Amino acid sequence: MINDNNNAFLNSSIEETKISVKELEVGMYVSRLDRSWLETNFLFQGFELKTLSDIQEVRNQCDYVFIDLAKQNKSIRLAARNTPYSKGWLEDRKAPASKTSFEQEFSYSELVYSKTSSLVKSFMENASLGKALNVAIAKTAVSECVNSIINSPDALMWLTQLKNKDEYTSQHSMNVCIYSIALGRQLGLSTPELEELGLCGMMHDMGKMQIPLEILNKPGRFEPEELAIMQSHPTRGWKLLISSHGMPGSAIDACYGHHERMDGKGYPRGLTAEQIAPYTRIVTIADIYDALSSDRVYKKGITHLESIKILYQASGDQLDSSLVLKFIESLGIYPPGNIVELSNGEVAVIIETNPVKKLKPKITMLLDENKKRVKPRLVDLAKLDLDANGQPYAIKRILRPGDYDIDLNLLYKMGIVSSSLATA
Repeated sequence: MINDNNNAFLNSSIEETKISVKELEVGMYVSRLDRSWLETNFLFQGFELKTLSDIQEVRNQCDYVFIDLAKQNKSIRLAARNTPYSKGWLEDRKAPASKTSFEQEFSYSELVYSKTSSLVKSFMENASLGKALNVAIAKTAVSECVNSIINSPDALMWLTQLKNKDEYTSQHSMNVCIYSIALGRQLGLSTPELEELGLCGMMHDMGKMQIPLEILNKPGRFEPEELAIMQSHPTRGWKLLISSHGMPGSAIDACYGHHERMDGKGYPRGLTAEQIAPYTRIVTIADIYDALSSDRVYKKGITHLESIKILYQASGDQLDSSLVLKFIESLGIYPPGNIVELSNGEVAVIIETNPVKKLKPKITMLLDENKKRVKPRLVDLAKLDLDANGQPYAIKRILRPGDYDIDLNLLYKMGIVSSSLATA
């Protein structure tokens, strides 16, 4: 446990970052420890790591420490320069095969999503009060999400489309957790790595709970002082997470850095590409995608294809281009839960993607060619080539949420997925 005075902590440099002692490099400046300085044999309260022996001595006595970025050797960067997430390693990475079918996984994923969503809401209530978060409970919830995505990613991905603009902040954190895990799965990460990455996604926006609602939900342009308050949420979240016992350094970093950009034009610190850690890069992409595709109090969400186009345009300068491509690959062309119009005018909802025939997902019919309601039925486009008129079935376009008065949340409550699966 850290024994520093709380007031001293609140006034500490915002350049301070918590990392595992396994990540220490020569040139870093250790500003705080995971215990009182008096419990160690260090002579100074704050020092630069000048040799490998210095690093080993810290590792012998601590599990994690706090690094002051403003004081460290400028040639050192926390984001390892040759990480496996850099270009050249990703191209050959492939997602493992699903362990179960969508039908087998969906009931379990519903329970996971419901339980974890409630948990995220409780975390956010604590965050709004400045209370430390229960990391052990959060890790358990994320572990269940990871299990579901490993089994069959489309099930939880479908549920990310059940969005309520009045609960945007909590649903957003839940969805970013899921999207981050899905991208990690696409990279072939191990289960422990996926669990850590999912926690990064879940925790990334906790600082927003300390922003006044009139600013958080303002529909128009921010005044300069309002913008400064809004852009303080990464720092506020960093201070909250760093006080939560057992919170991984990667989650703290993702919270602090998810608005940083590769070209150095992000905030709050203006980090550049080599300073942005791999998991933070992943969470940033998931964060932007869900924000673009979600309804908010002050704006309507845009379609999947419009969202990934914006991500692609921002790749390279602002976002990690290789990770953006892998993220798009993880979602597919027609992600689960998206409403689509077919070439013959019929309207359906995507149920499950096809990893081989990407343009031929499983869909549930909702409207006929005249946009009249029909009894939901599951259609596998990979197996059914022709419609009732003998014309080839094909998806024409993805619709915006609410087009043709389709309410996905209402359809879900009516059992659209389970009923269509039962008739398959």
